[in-house]
Amino acid sequence: MGEKKKISGIAREFRAFAMRGNVVDLAVGVIVGGAFGKITASLVNDVLMPFIGMFLGGVDFTKLAIRLPDFFGSGKENYMKIGAFIGTIIDFLIIAFVVFIMVKAINRLKSLQDRKNAASAAPPAPPEPSNEEKLLIEIRDLLKEKRT
Repeated sequence: MGEKKKISGIAREFRAFAMRGNVVDLAVGVIVGGAFGKITASLVNDVLMPFIGMFLGGVDFTKLAIRLPDFFGSGKENYMKIGAFIGTIIDFLIIAFVVFIMVKAINRLKSLQDRKNAASAAPPAPPEPSNEEKLLIEIRDLLKEKRT
């Protein structure tokens, strides 16, 4: 019986953890990010790379590779896939640029919201003068009275 209570307590804690806003937001972000990564990979591999290859004399980046020598006599051909690497770099640059633009837009919206909140907020009341300041004001006023 005690084991069953322990499991239900863990299940309840896990459900509370999983249903917190940040965890759900993170899960949505990961799923959307994965889908966006696939779209970007397709854009790079299926649209940009053939277009770039056309201007470089018909180079097919998917087949661009450097054959490595067989140093150990395994008889197996090894290739360094430079074209795939270049495609991945372009893929990364596109994703990094989109994330940069999104963060910049979010920061701009936050800045506008902060300015709006600051403008609508009442100006803070001036702070109460300290005891020293009160004494100095009193001394100043007494000196003014003596002069006149």
